[in-house]
Amino acid sequence: MTEAKIVPAVSVAVLRDRSIMLVRRGRAPSKGLYAFPGGRVEQDETLEAAARRELMEETGIEVGTLVALRKILIDSRDDGGAVYLLTVFGARHAGGQPVAADDADEAAFFDLAEIERLPLTDSTLEIVLELLDGTVTLLA
Repeated sequence: MTEAKIVPAVSVAVLRDRSIMLVRRGRAPSKGLYAFPGGRVEQDETLEAAARRELMEETGIEVGTLVALRKILIDSRDDGGAVYLLTVFGARHAGGQPVAADDADEAAFFDLAEIERLPLTDSTLEIVLELLDGTVTLLA
């Protein structure tokens, strides 16, 4: 068995007051599930630049300072994807209304009660709870 190439990827958990922006994924991997907007890092692109680009492409949203929250290894080969090393950033909403574009079917801000009823990708709820309970501090 050959070793899988690890693809760098990013996502951004955007906080606005007591709500978090999620997108419903329109393509594999994780099609139909709600997640933070994000995607692959392009060649010669920094993680932060990729995070801002993906956020703008998928939602049209602008954010303040990006704070790296965690890295997650995701093996989505069984779901039509690759093996990704996902860097999850957190940031405060700085402007714009979410509009689904690119590979997002829906983009919106949700409160915790709504998020708990959505079909989510792994680790999404855990990160949402950390942002809402103040475990993580985000800059403006």
